[in-house]
Amino acid sequence: MANTRRKHNAEFKAKVALAALTGHEAVPALASRFGVHPNQIYAWKKAVLDGAPGIFAPGRVGVAAPIEQRTAELYEQIGRLMVERDFLRRKSGL
Repeated sequence: MANTRRKHNAEFKAKVALAALTGHEAVPALASRFGVHPNQIYAWKKAVLDGAPGIFAPGRVGVAAPIEQRTAELYEQIGRLMVERDFLRRKSGL
């Protein structure tokens, strides 16, 4: 028997869970529309509801913070490499 498990990305799970949370469609209708089992939709909906308080928790670091930190590190590394390149260029006599 072939493996019929499908892996869904986070965007898809969030889209389905939010559709279930709005309540405009019943979960069985959403299940047939998105091609997943209703129990899976209930699980994703519960995960969203359980994780929602963490979004508003004090001291939560946003998604942009790691990107900004990594960008700053890369600019720092570029600066060091440019200084090293200029130093080596002067010492080599080019």
